Amino acid sequence: MSRLLHRAANVVPPVAVGGRGIELFDRDGRSYIDASGGAAVSCLGHGHPDVLAALHAQLDRLAYAHTGFFSSEPAERLAERLVEDAPEGLTRVYLVSGGSEAVEAALKMARQYAVETGQDKRRHVIARRQSYHGNTLGALAAGGNAWRRAQFRPLLIETHHVDPCFAYRGQAEGETGEAYAARAAQSLEDKILELGPDEVLAFVAETVVGATAGAVPPVADYLRRVRAICDRYGVLLILDEVMCGMGRTGTLHACEQDGVAPDLLTIAKGLGGGYQPIGAVLLSEPIFQAFAQGSGFFQHGHTYMGHPMAAAAGLAVQDVIRRDGLLANVVAMGERLDRGLKERFGANPHVGDVRGRGLFRAIELVQDRATKAPFDPALKLHASIKREAMARGLMVYPMGGAVDGARGDHVLLAPPFIVEGAQIDVIVERLGEAVDASLAAAA
Repeated sequence: MSRLLHRAANVVPPVAVGGRGIELFDRDGRSYIDASGGAAVSCLGHGHPDVLAALHAQLDRLAYAHTGFFSSEPAERLAERLVEDAPEGLTRVYLVSGGSEAVEAALKMARQYAVETGQDKRRHVIARRQSYHGNTLGALAAGGNAWRRAQFRPLLIETHHVDPCFAYRGQAEGETGEAYAARAAQSLEDKILELGPDEVLAFVAETVVGATAGAVPPVADYLRRVRAICDRYGVLLILDEVMCGMGRTGTLHACEQDGVAPDLLTIAKGLGGGYQPIGAVLLSEPIFQAFAQGSGFFQHGHTYMGHPMAAAAGLAVQDVIRRDGLLANVVAMGERLDRGLKERFGANPHVGDVRGRGLFRAIELVQDRATKAPFDPALKLHASIKREAMARGLMVYPMGGAVDGARGDHVLLAPPFIVEGAQIDVIVERLGEAVDASLAAAA
């Protein structure tokens, strides 16, 4: 019997007791290739000696000091590093303990900025359908994952959702990428005009959509169009890179590849690589100055924000990524993973799409490739694939609801940045076996 309330109330998962490189080990002696980084977290794998050394050294100096009284050296140094590497215009850092906290803080920053600058009417938050921004109530309200929102809807603040930029599901036959990008972006402008341009606070979007739809990158100049629309109406652009950021797509920030800088950028997961709970909001100088010259503070806070141990872990992870040139490996291994998935599943009539960037890839399962019809959700194909993969010593991140929150199965892959070519090949092989076994059982 377990006294823990696990994610599934009636299932007790294996107990992890160790990890080395891209593998985790349970107490029964089984090993698992961590091909999803947990939830796209473990960017340096497990047991990295340099990160462990940094944590030991920090623990010997200082474990905790409340930010109501002190700052700390690792927090200050991490902020300097993040600003040094940030998209243009992002000059300040707010450290928290995870992605949901980061999104929650960004939403409150956007509202306080509006108040501090005399734009009190701005209150509407717009996001996209089939998005995910976290599980706290504000972040959940911003997200467009219908299944996650359903039972909590009475508790959620009012938000508004527009079309995603999801080429496999939204781009019409014969429509160019540029035309589709324009159409998807137009849904944002239409919603701003509908709500009243002077009442819209912010637009929130994952640069590359993560868990809800599975590694969905923006098409053509979609994000540049979104940036221009936000600028036109004075709407803040919040890019959520909690899952897709910090090197996961081959550049430190995913939006670099689209030539766009947001007003607020949320990061987590790969920031600390799982070695400590940490997240952050990167904010623009105008937002900071509105606080500094107005009320003098950001009306928000958490007990463990700016935690010295977490900041030390985050800084160590970023040092290793830079020192070892791991972003180049993300690009190279991402291309190998993409080729491998397309070769393995290219002739499979039930794999409709292979997509993603860098070491952030997904396959989408369909009942019929020609019509893109999804499998019956009652089959829980994604859950079957997870079980079959675990039985083969492989961790992947399958989810249901890729189409509309209820229908559609995909499998997300996000292996550590240290992964090697031969390991990529094993990941593809084991995933192929898991998918084949699950499809055979569903037939």
